[in-house]
Amino acid sequence: MLDFFSLPTRSVKPRDVGVTHVIDKGMGLRQIEDLLETSSGYIDIVKLGWGTGYVTQNVVEKIRVYREAGIPVCFGGTLLEVAILQKRMDAFRDMALEAGVTHVEISNGVIDMSMKEKARYIQELSNDFTVLSEVGSKDSEKIIPPFRWVEMIQSDLDAGCWKVICEARESGTVGLYFGSGEARAGLIDEIVAKVDPADLIFESPLKSQQVYMVQKLGSEVNLGNIAANEVIALETLRLGLRGDTMADFHDVEIWNKRRNAELEAEMPRPERRSRGAKTTPPKPRLKRVQ
Repeated sequence: MLDFFSLPTRSVKPRDVGVTHVIDKGMGLRQIEDLLETSSGYIDIVKLGWGTGYVTQNVVEKIRVYREAGIPVCFGGTLLEVAILQKRMDAFRDMALEAGVTHVEISNGVIDMSMKEKARYIQELSNDFTVLSEVGSKDSEKIIPPFRWVEMIQSDLDAGCWKVICEARESGTVGLYFGSGEARAGLIDEIVAKVDPADLIFESPLKSQQVYMVQKLGSEVNLGNIAANEVIALETLRLGLRGDTMADFHDVEIWNKRRNAELEAEMPRPERRSRGAKTTPPKPRLKRVQ
């Protein structure tokens, strides 16, 4: 690992802040091995998206490979919602433990669940797993007011969650974001004003969203729903090694001002004068009336 640059400080694994939460949508073992060879130091947790962990044929082997690399795995919250809907919580717990899963995600993005009910499930699951909860609806038509987001987040944290994930889906077009993918800045401002960002994971699948969050909350912001092929790219954003965030972490403005002054000083005097001179359009010539 190269270390001759002065870069933003990044916490080391196991991390509690600066977490990169990656979504696995059904990758094969060879893909996972390639991913881990280049990126294992930057991945803090992998989610087997929605219900993919239930239908993937070699899921136990996949979980083993991740765990051997020091990366915990959790099933997507949708799978747990189905278990709750069908009253199969015990079967879900047994399956997860047998597969070697140490983390679970609980959400109510589709089914309706009161904060009290969700808190009870969090407390029960905490006996066997590290619990992440997810807040926010997967329905783009369902707008949750900011104060309600804060209430639900705080309730889940009080119930014993490690982190609360703020919903955006894989598309990045619901929850924290408008349908265009643009951040709901007022919502995010309200959330971080009331809740410590270290307790939150902001789903940010799109590059523009990752840039927004890093610029707003710094390189140690917790980001989720990161595609496997975007892990390295995100790390460069966190460190100012990509043009989008370079000026946020390095003295670009100071450099440019100093260099422009040096370049101007090196110019021949006439050229320097002409560079700084303001040009004014010539006055129109009046046509003499005969």
